[in-house]
This record gives sequence, C-alpha cells and structure tokens, in this order.
Amino acid sequence: QVQLVESGGGLVQAGGSMRLSCTAPRSLFRISDMGWYRQAPGKQRELVAQFTRESSTNYADSVKGRFIINREDAKNTVYLEMISLKPSDTAVYYCNAHRFGTRGAEIDSWGQGTQVTVSS
Repeated sequence: QVQLVESGGGLVQAGGSMRLSCTAPRSLFRISDMGWYRQAPGKQRELVAQFTRESSTNYADSVKGRFIINREDAKNTVYLEMISLKPSDTAVYYCNAHRFGTRGAEIDSWGQGTQVTVSS
C-alpha cells in the first residue's frame, strides 16, 4: 500500500498561517502530479492546489493569493503554505499523488488526511 505521510495541521485563528507537508516514496513522487485536496463536513472533496511534474501549478479560486504549493524533489515532499486563513478553510486536508498507469489509466494515491481548523 502506498504511503503518503502528511504532517502539519491543527487549530489556528482566522488570519493566521499554517504549513502542511506530505512525503511520498521516491518511486511514486517522481512520476506523479502532487496535490492537496480538502473535504469539509457535508461537502465533497475538492482540489485545493496541484504541482505537476512539469512544474505547473493549479489552485482553487477560493485559495488563490493565499495558498502556495511547493514541491521539493530532493526530499520527495510537497508543501502547502497557507496564509490569511479563514473559517471556511476548515476541513480535512488530503495529500494526493496522481499518475497514469501502464495502460493510461489514472491512478490516485491518498494520504490519511490532516485536520485544519480555523477559528473565528
């Protein structure tokens, strides 16, 4: 079973900042687009940010200008730097590794999730 190891998360006041980290096995990291998703209670899981192998980034509109995703290949780690946090950012955040299999099928691997709670 693929292991994506997440760290960070916790409780922060509105306006504060937080950093999430996710480390993957090197063999997976080098072939995957790495990203962060989140899921709030009663809502669907949504993409927050993604850093592709081609070094392009994608962000949800709701986090643009506040969140930055970085990828450190030497450490097989992807980071999500979050500033100006809002109560609406409260969710479980999941690390994601997205890749294509030998027959072109899309394959996703997930971390265990880390809770981010922003108090007002």
